[in-house]
Amino acid sequence: MAAGTGFLTTHILDTANGRPACGVKVDLYRLTDITREHLVAMVTNGDGRTDRPIIAQGELIVGTYELVFSIGDYFAGDGQKPANPFIDVVPIRFGIAEPDEHYHVPLLASPFSFSTYRGS
Repeated sequence: MAAGTGFLTTHILDTANGRPACGVKVDLYRLTDITREHLVAMVTNGDGRTDRPIIAQGELIVGTYELVFSIGDYFAGDGQKPANPFIDVVPIRFGIAEPDEHYHVPLLASPFSFSTYRGS
């Protein structure tokens, strides 16, 4: 399947402390019925974003993907991660249907909750 002109980005906000989540490892996987292929690992910067798109413009293809956010390690850096944290690794599975669009998958997180949406 041909790649479109779209791209994929993320942004992580620490809602417990009211700031961007810096230093969070983010892994991206492409999923099929039988495989889970690791595509890239990135770390968020001081603005809670990756320094470049997770999937670059012109490389986005239709399919099912999973972003995995290692948010528990981030909160451990603030001394907030217990031995068995309530929120540790957050997987978000989503579909790309329009490869010419910008897909933005933000994560709003605290040690006890998280949410996401399709951003812009």
